[in-house]
Amino acid sequence: MTVKSADAPSDTAVTAWARLLRTSQTLLAKVEHGLKQEGLPPLVWYDVLLELQGEKTGLRQFELQERMLLTQYNLSRLLDRIAAAGHLDRRPCPEDGRGQIYRITPSGRALLRKMWPVYRGLISEHFAEHLSESDCRSLARLLSKLPG
Repeated sequence: MTVKSADAPSDTAVTAWARLLRTSQTLLAKVEHGLKQEGLPPLVWYDVLLELQGEKTGLRQFELQERMLLTQYNLSRLLDRIAAAGHLDRRPCPEDGRGQIYRITPSGRALLRKMWPVYRGLISEHFAEHLSESDCRSLARLLSKLPG
């Protein structure tokens, strides 16, 4: 897709975009660092386990991939590492002999419970403490206008 100059974003929009990306990357790096300091796995482990937590029958890899927007290759390797650590199990999919269904294990639930207080504290320290409740509502409202 070629953007016509008439469709080009304003300088203000470009500045807002750059700040959004920079802030997102900085905050995620701080969260990853904080989890690592506490001897916990990366945030993406938490995200996978959280997706599986509410699924009694489990999820197929493509379902996780759609929800998490990870490439198949990266997700496959990630699921292998989490399974090897004992935090999820795999079983054959009854509808597709080649597919597998992933479910969180009791160890995975325990890891979520262990990670959440640390993650919540990092959200508070690096995000919530810098914004008022009104700021958070405004930011949530603005971000809800964007796809995702």
